[in-house]
Amino acid sequence: MMKEDFNFSEEKFADLQMLRYRLNGFENLSLQQKSLIFCLSKAAVFGRDITFDQQGKYNLTIRKVIEAIYVNADQTSRNQNDFSSLEVYLKRVWFSSGIYHHYGCEKFLPEFSEDFFREQVVRLDDSVLPLRKGQTKQQLIDELVPVMFDPTVLPKRVNQTDGEDLILTSACNFYEGVNQKEVEEFYAQKKLPQDEQPSWGLNSKLVKQNNQLIEQVWKVDGMYGSAIKQIVFWLNKALEYTENEQQKTVLQKLITYYNTGDLHDFDDYSIAWVAQQEGVVDTINGFIEVYGDPLGLKGTWEGIVEYVDEVATARTRTIANNAQWFEDHSPVDPRFRKPEVKGVSAQVICAAMLGGDEYPASAIGINLPNANWIRSTYGSKSVTIGNLTEAYTKAAHGNGFTQEFVIDEPTRELIEKYGDVCDDLHTDLHECLGHGSGRLLPGTDPDALKAYGNTMEEARADLFGLYYIADHKLVELGLTPNDEAYKSQYYTYLMNGLITQLVRIKPGLNIEEAHMRNRALIAYWVLEQGNGCVEIVHRDHKTYVKINDYKQLRVLFGKLLAEVQRIKSEGDFDAARELVEKYAVKVDPVLHKEVLDRYAKLNIAPYKGFINPKMTPVYDVHRQLTDIVLDYSESFAEQNLRYSKEYGTL
Repeated sequence: MMKEDFNFSEEKFADLQMLRYRLNGFENLSLQQKSLIFCLSKAAVFGRDITFDQQGKYNLTIRKVIEAIYVNADQTSRNQNDFSSLEVYLKRVWFSSGIYHHYGCEKFLPEFSEDFFREQVVRLDDSVLPLRKGQTKQQLIDELVPVMFDPTVLPKRVNQTDGEDLILTSACNFYEGVNQKEVEEFYAQKKLPQDEQPSWGLNSKLVKQNNQLIEQVWKVDGMYGSAIKQIVFWLNKALEYTENEQQKTVLQKLITYYNTGDLHDFDDYSIAWVAQQEGVVDTINGFIEVYGDPLGLKGTWEGIVEYVDEVATARTRTIANNAQWFEDHSPVDPRFRKPEVKGVSAQVICAAMLGGDEYPASAIGINLPNANWIRSTYGSKSVTIGNLTEAYTKAAHGNGFTQEFVIDEPTRELIEKYGDVCDDLHTDLHECLGHGSGRLLPGTDPDALKAYGNTMEEARADLFGLYYIADHKLVELGLTPNDEAYKSQYYTYLMNGLITQLVRIKPGLNIEEAHMRNRALIAYWVLEQGNGCVEIVHRDHKTYVKINDYKQLRVLFGKLLAEVQRIKSEGDFDAARELVEKYAVKVDPVLHKEVLDRYAKLNIAPYKGFINPKMTPVYDVHRQLTDIVLDYSESFAEQNLRYSKEYGTL
């Protein structure tokens, strides 16, 4: 397929649009590298069912039942409007790894009738339904109907509402029979009076049995064992194709961790993974990010396979090579800076396969590991996913968004000229340096900010990027073309935080998701504190952001960065709570309605996700592997039905 013929945009449904991403340069990789990517890709998809189950106790069962209806319905049923609504519902379930919105966390309700659902399940043969031993079809229906159709039953996957028991009111499947106080006390008792300790609770479900709290550990011979065995099988196959010994050692340590479930082994793996700098191919595979847990303890399973984009990596390498300069010149209190920045590496990569919590909606930048003590002692690895960014950019070209929401033509021209460069650069600064900057004071609990920790950490990394993207140092390093380019990022960031991100929220709801809260916190804080350097104005019955003093904005970003870093370094829970609750949660209903109305006229889906390429090994007449062929033609439905058949493990 010629580059100019590649189709980045695919179907839309609900508030979602599917995109395709291109594996640029894959054809130039060696057979060994392609084979390594293939094996790691299998490992990245085999954890799919784990993510579904983590996101909600009934997700897997609901997915299997709806898939059975979708595949087996007769033509009369398929001609009904209810069937079309069921198809959209199923695609939403695939997209979100369950029945909760992937971003807002609220339960989405079927638009087909309860009667239609009951009728379709009754018609199905028992053999195609996920019936438990002894369970009847009617019992299955009665179990699922309230979960699917009643808006008051398990309404939110992750609840962040201040003052409520966040465990009892969240439908995520990380806890059972316990409340927030019990969870916090259980893990507080595990923490030792030292800094170098595991991320307790990261790879387990906490349940109460016989009035005792028990961790059900996710490992080969534990919970999710049937899925993890397949992941380990393909990681072992990948060992045959590793590019170097360090790469092999890293995978062996990951396999060991999956076998033992011991978080000390996970730390050993993470340290080795940070140290592995040679080789083109890499992977992230495991229980990693904690956004899906209201207390920020449990890791949702994810997988991603990647290879280096050597040309684009020159940009991130420049940033990483100057990491100490950025740390030394940070506006934060010197007590909270790192005297010596260690092990910062940064690359632009091409995603080759997305899995688990990274599929189909993926991050565009990643900085790991998350453990603060490993970052401080051994460093971190950052990636910006260039081919996903490329897909977003290509799909958004000419969609009318800036014409509708940007205040005037000069600002639009600024964004058109510098927006893509500065978007990429802000992501690089956020991931490469922002997350890895600063340090905790001795004795500070990394989890001290509790439910506010994720929001504050994302704000810290964003503020780091915002502060430095306006620095003349970036012009000197050749990262920005001039001292005006940064203004495009300042405008689009504040426009998003104050106005346009509201399109992602349903009427009447507050902001829940950590990244959205972070952007609102920053934007509304500078709006209040800026003495007019930024304001919200109204023209022709429309609301816009107007920036009057870009230089003063940078001062404000630096001031807020200093405070957010202090809060994190000292573990100041009360200050974090005050900032988030004051600036990052509430939504103006009048502005919200206006934004939704304006956005609807553009016919743009507010959320995007990706269809993976299909990889097929090619063999010669002697059954020797000769190539891995890519196929970009699979539809979203075809892909997910295949995944359920080929990678269904739970």
